[in-house]
Amino acid sequence: MQNNSLAASMKQGMRRLASGVCVLSTSLEGNQRFAMTVSSVTSVSDSPASLLVCINQAVSQQAHLSSLEASFAINVLSINHQDVSNLCAGRDPSKNRFDVGHWVEDVSGLPVLADALAVFICKTDKVMTYGTHKIVIGAISNVIINGAEVNPLLYANGSYGAFSPQ
Repeated sequence: MQNNSLAASMKQGMRRLASGVCVLSTSLEGNQRFAMTVSSVTSVSDSPASLLVCINQAVSQQAHLSSLEASFAINVLSINHQDVSNLCAGRDPSKNRFDVGHWVEDVSGLPVLADALAVFICKTDKVMTYGTHKIVIGAISNVIINGAEVNPLLYANGSYGAFSPQ
């Protein structure tokens, strides 16, 4: 059993850790598309090129993403994508998460955000369960870089922000 005050303190501490905002997108069976906002994405290695993403087990599509056959894209959002993040973070299944933003299909048929700062095309390589989340390691097969400007959408303390270089 977890100490509730430790859990609450951990959550308060994590609110102070800024993270980049990404949208994971994939194609499910029957050409159905799915997208969800994720803020727990990090590189694992450049050899082999890989990243990890943490997905709450309560997300209905996490079983698909945990499949070793699953391909997915990690779309790195810019400061101009707050509306995309909000829609893809929503829990309302009646809203189409692809109604906002300029979505296209990559060569493999994955939905990708055409103007994302970067898009990592991945295939699930390993999956681990820890607590309430699945940790999915994706083997990167392709990276799409858009433009030279780096203006990521950041999230901290329940709000969005922007990177201001010194």
